[in-house]
Amino acid sequence: MIKTIAQQLNIKEFPFVVKDKNGNQIYYENSDGYWAKQEYDSKDNKTYFEDSDGYWYKREYDSKGNQIYFENSDGVIINNRPQSIPEYTMEQLTEMLGKEFKIKK
Repeated sequence: MIKTIAQQLNIKEFPFVVKDKNGNQIYYENSDGYWAKQEYDSKDNKTYFEDSDGYWYKREYDSKGNQIYFENSDGVIINNRPQSIPEYTMEQLTEMLGKEFKIKK
């Protein structure tokens, strides 16, 4: 069995918490051996979570801090990432449509 961080360090006082330089909790462990770890981006948005029960999720944010992507271990995916508009040549469009056409303004 793999030891938890607190077990490896022989920690006896709980909860055992580790924070990053910005004060974000990046690791938590209780006396029952439950643990959770988190990751943050440069703007302190939580981008990843995982716990000892096997649950996890990941998130992405845009430049304004809005969540644009979410995925978790239950199979939930919410994708609000900006989608690029595809570009086609006239030949590609003709092939896709199966007939000649003209573009109106």
